[in-house]
Amino acid sequence: MKQKPQLSFWQIWNMTFGFLGIQFGWGLQMGNMSAIYEFLGAAPDEIPLLWLAAPMTGLIVQPIIGMLSDRTWHPTFGRRRPYFLIGAILASLTLVAMPHASAIWMAAGMLWILDASINISMEPTRAFVADMLPKEQLSKGYTMQSFFIGLGAVLAAFLPWLLLNVFGFDKTSTDGSIPGYVKISFLVGAFSFFGAMLYTVLTTREYPPEYFAEDAEEKIGYFAGLSHAFHNMPRSFVQLAPVQFFTWLGLFLMWFYLTVTVTEHVFGATDPNSSKYADGLAWANICFGFYSVVTFIFALAMPAIAHKIGKKMLHFFCLAVGGAALLSIYFIHDQYVLLLAMTGVGIAWASIVSMPYAMIAQDIPPRQMGIFMGLFNMFIVIPEIIAALGFGWVMRTLLDNNKLHAVMLGGGCLLLAALLTLLLVSGGDDPDVQA
Repeated sequence: MKQKPQLSFWQIWNMTFGFLGIQFGWGLQMGNMSAIYEFLGAAPDEIPLLWLAAPMTGLIVQPIIGMLSDRTWHPTFGRRRPYFLIGAILASLTLVAMPHASAIWMAAGMLWILDASINISMEPTRAFVADMLPKEQLSKGYTMQSFFIGLGAVLAAFLPWLLLNVFGFDKTSTDGSIPGYVKISFLVGAFSFFGAMLYTVLTTREYPPEYFAEDAEEKIGYFAGLSHAFHNMPRSFVQLAPVQFFTWLGLFLMWFYLTVTVTEHVFGATDPNSSKYADGLAWANICFGFYSVVTFIFALAMPAIAHKIGKKMLHFFCLAVGGAALLSIYFIHDQYVLLLAMTGVGIAWASIVSMPYAMIAQDIPPRQMGIFMGLFNMFIVIPEIIAALGFGWVMRTLLDNNKLHAVMLGGGCLLLAALLTLLLVSGGDDPDVQA
């Protein structure tokens, strides 16, 4: 196997730029889907099940796409880039169509298509970083990826506010349907997703198969390959499993209910077709954008902090700060004070989208990077599936459909994940891969 060269700042920039588009699409989805469901008449306890598309498509699509991209090679388009482009085209078309849904079932169906399409691009993009970088640059690569995740989310989050307050779009629709500013936001997101992924495809060239030949396996069937990888997961995967479980359970509860908690708890709006609700929805998107600003600023400092205290302790600190931030929303009734809580969420998110991947990447055979990254995603989607299937019952019977309490429970999950991080044996803190 040939030695991978060190890449320059701009080479790492180009290869991770596509994540800006991916996160633009995710950001629009996370900031607006619960509100879209409320526009179409969904009750609070129905929202978790309507979000089932996200974890289910991740569970099914990511390992399969990861394995397929491991076994793909085209002399022009390479190994991962064909999937970048296919996913971007499908996701962009769905983003255009999503806010034109006229019924809950239509919106839910398009969410399934959108999530599957985003996963086609996203999983190979995560593996792409590990493909292209030597071990000593992995933290830099995933930190740059975290930067673009934050930037894409910021752009997506501020867009509804800009359309309402700068461009003067109406806050409500005359017929009670999804307002025009939401539709334009998704249209801009579609072009941004496709453009960012196309930039990475055109500016980056992949290493040929001989760079991974040492780890090549005997040719076996796809399902046999999945089974083999599943039964030979590295120790770091097993150690991080409970951390990832409670981290993503907490995040999913936040994504379910943060937007509608802001509209109700902070802005006092309960009618989706009211001006106050539009203000709350726009500010909830601002909150997503603000914590994403914190994410990409904090991401710049993370390699130096990880070098001093280690990835494990950095991840513990970030998760603890994020959990405390979500719990603090109980005491917040001012929209600007809410940004303090979002600062903590942004610090947590910066670590969540980078440190676990930096911890496991050094343990994965380069030839199997795609499939193992897909399998690692199981520790994300399984808690999301549990939340989607079961949290409606929790909302009805235990929380009395209180959206704020659901967000606070998410904060408790992040605190538990932080404590479980302390049980990691090493946390991937090999000094040779800190930089």
